Amino acid sequence: MIYKRIKYVSVPLGLTAGDSITPQQTEVTETEGKSVTLTCSYETDASGAYLYWYRHHSDLQAPQFILWKGAGSVSSYNYIPDRRYRSETSSTSINLTITALTLGDTALYYCALQTQ
Repeated sequence: MIYKRIKYVSVPLGLTAGDSITPQQTEVTETEGKSVTLTCSYETDASGAYLYWYRHHSDLQAPQFILWKGAGSVSSYNYIPDRRYRSETSSTSINLTITALTLGDTALYYCALQTQ
C-alpha cells in the first residue's frame, strides 16, 4: 500500500490588517487512488477575496499554480484548469479536494489569500 503525505502551509498575498489564512491540518496522509481534502480557514474584512492553491514538489522548482476561487462579492469567479481538483469556499474557509491521488501529488501545498 502506498501512502501520500501532503503537508501544507498558508501564504498571505496583499493582506491588510486583520486578514489571515491558516491551514486546518498541517499534514494529511492518504492512499494512492483515493481522494484527499485540504482545508484552510481565513479571515478578512474585505467584501471580496481571491483564494489560491499552489503545490511545491522540491526546493529545486518554483511552486506550481493549482487553482483560484473568488469569495464574498467575487464568489462567482474561479479558475480550475485540472478536473482532478475541486474546491469550495465559504465565508471563512476554502478546501481543495484532489481526486485519484498519484505519487506525483506528494508535495507541500500552499493556500493563499488576496484581498481586493
